[in-house]
Amino acid sequence: MMVTNALGVFMFITALIVAEGSWGSGKKRNSHSYDLSSRSDLTKLFNSKVYEAEWVTRPLHGKNKEKGIFSHSGVRVTLEDGTKWLVHKGKGNGLSSQTVVVDARHMSNKWRSEKPKNFDGKKTVSDLVKAGGTKYSLLFNNCHNAARRMMKD
Repeated sequence: MMVTNALGVFMFITALIVAEGSWGSGKKRNSHSYDLSSRSDLTKLFNSKVYEAEWVTRPLHGKNKEKGIFSHSGVRVTLEDGTKWLVHKGKGNGLSSQTVVVDARHMSNKWRSEKPKNFDGKKTVSDLVKAGGTKYSLLFNNCHNAARRMMKD
């Protein structure tokens, strides 16, 4: 049973990262490789402790300004090794889940930080992905709802 669950979690995070196109460029940052093509790298990311998190927002695609719910939001996390990742939800984002993990280096300059929070390693990337949820609904389970759940203690 435990092996089945572990394999399921591995497949889940693989689908999230691959679907979002966040494969590493092979470059190193903070002496860690971010080529996430290996099972151990994916598992390591998924199990990494989140030390800082910040709710981030940006205008919707094609818009210059954001206005409340007419924006996109997610949570940018900083891990113990100093790397930053964006966990966010959107319709059509992933294969098995609409909540995905992306290397924060891929974020545009339109994102702005709001509501920083110190998790001090009490949550993992996996916890945030699970809090974001698999299904997307514009009215009842959108990016704002997901970010709010991710930021809860």
